Amino acid sequence: MGVLHCIVNPASRDHTCGKKWPNVAAKLEQNGFDVIAHMTERVGHASEIAWELRNQRIDGPIVAVGGDGTVHEVASALRGSDIPLGILPLGSGNDYAITQGISRNNLDDAIDVLVNGVDRRCAAWRLEGFPASSQGEYPSPKSNEWDGPAKDPNRVVRWVFLETDAGITSAISRAKLSRAKWIKGNKKYTYLGITTIPFWKRRKVWLKLDDNEGEILDFTMFAATTGETFGGGYQVCPGVSPVDEDGSIVFAPRLSRIKMLSLMGPIKKGKHIGKWGITQQKANRIEIKPVDANGKICEEPLSLSTWVQADGEPIIVSPAILEWHTGQLLVRGSKEVSWA
Repeated sequence: MGVLHCIVNPASRDHTCGKKWPNVAAKLEQNGFDVIAHMTERVGHASEIAWELRNQRIDGPIVAVGGDGTVHEVASALRGSDIPLGILPLGSGNDYAITQGISRNNLDDAIDVLVNGVDRRCAAWRLEGFPASSQGEYPSPKSNEWDGPAKDPNRVVRWVFLETDAGITSAISRAKLSRAKWIKGNKKYTYLGITTIPFWKRRKVWLKLDDNEGEILDFTMFAATTGETFGGGYQVCPGVSPVDEDGSIVFAPRLSRIKMLSLMGPIKKGKHIGKWGITQQKANRIEIKPVDANGKICEEPLSLSTWVQADGEPIIVSPAILEWHTGQLLVRGSKEVSWA
């Protein structure tokens, strides 16, 4: 099969990925691959490795071994190239693997996609906003070559290949940085949701979609994705696919904490749209700004920040702008996916 470059995040799924890697490498070699492993050492390292490999003009695919954060970093450096992104999902959520029809539970099936899968051009969201403060192991983000320059010199750019969200879902995702280390897999997100919702501080935002008039909204969350799921299989954005011509946003207005907790079941099954004012609509440009206690729309972040995540990573705070771009990333996925 030839040389296969694998960028491995040993810290994925609370360091389970590193423990499993020797067995994964052995299976790849049994399938005829000459495996070259590149082990990441810090946040952002996978992008640096993938960028270097891209500039060496190697034959793809380049495989992200880890979770959605690892996929995000490798995809960021490969965006716009003809090198396919391969995925071996060994993280907690693995939602981009779900979107691409790659098994999260059967290694042999996931390897079969690397061997016999189909390469497809997939969309991404361009996210530009103010850099967030450092969070645990995540440093405050800086501009880089692969994401490109921001239009505003005070902001940074990140590309989103799975999901971007703000509000309670973002708070739940950030909670994993400091809590529930002892819970493995997607059950972690369920636990974090139950334990984060009661303490989440409400806020208002100014939201503008495409050329429509912006409006001040008392909100619970919004999410814009390239696939149906995030958070370990929660169907937050039903019907969305990475080959859609238009982007899509799901918005939830102010909900009581009881309603938020009650939504976890319906969201898991994608049955929440239309419930309690939750909407889903097409949008190719989304602009979000914070609103202070006096109702003033602000052009800079507030102390009570509204975080806008990039593939589950705590990177940006509002004000921020999202733009949908088709055909950004070549991804090797299953031959059989519902959206192709």
